[in-house]
Amino acid sequence: MKFIGIIPARYASTRFPAKPLAMLGGKPVIQRVYEQVKSVMDDVFVATDDERILSVVESFGGKAIMTREDHKSGTDRCFEAYQKCGIEADVVINIQGDEPFIQPSQIQTLQRCFDEVSTQIATLVKPFTPADGLETLQNPNSPKVVVSDDWRALYFSRSVIPYLRGIDQKEWLLRHTFYKHIGLYAYRTDTLGEITRLPQSTLEKAESLEQLRWLDNGYIIRVGTTDVETIGIDTPDDLKKAEEFLKMKD
Repeated sequence: MKFIGIIPARYASTRFPAKPLAMLGGKPVIQRVYEQVKSVMDDVFVATDDERILSVVESFGGKAIMTREDHKSGTDRCFEAYQKCGIEADVVINIQGDEPFIQPSQIQTLQRCFDEVSTQIATLVKPFTPADGLETLQNPNSPKVVVSDDWRALYFSRSVIPYLRGIDQKEWLLRHTFYKHIGLYAYRTDTLGEITRLPQSTLEKAESLEQLRWLDNGYIIRVGTTDVETIGIDTPDDLKKAEEFLKMKD
């Protein structure tokens, strides 16, 4: 199968403007993301809405595509970039532009999800561990996923799912494996075109989770698992944590 990697990267961000250009260990965040993906994929593009990001990507030898400013999601930006890239692929992998520690093994796990011909969309989860603690499990900014026995996503929620009836919450992480959603997606190219035309669904609006729109419309989301912990950068404080994490790795 032919895979292509696309990294959506906006300049404007409410919590952290110019985030893709923030320096992390002497390199822009977007460069670190790009290099991680490029280590395992031949065709990788940054999809941006800003000339400054385009210029930086090209300065380190990367490929970038200018896209519209008015996209409502990274998925929409990915599709426009795919249409413009001039490469025909079977699957587009959407890598978050604020995940500088994304691992090649995680991308390879996503790719293997498409060995199953029924897979239309794929994403990753990471099991919560008792060491994570109840507060981490209950964090609404860390969506949870319920999966079927054959590793299809059944539902995504900011709430803790499933609810363990009759069990003290302090014991939940000892009595059940909960799954944290890792925001990495892959789509068959025809599916990508279809889902960008779908209107927002009721569940999506309720949880503010785009992937619920896809489930609402009957798409099969295959789930791969990873034990690798990554650090996403949403705020300047996250950048400081990423710097510390980078020093520990070195």
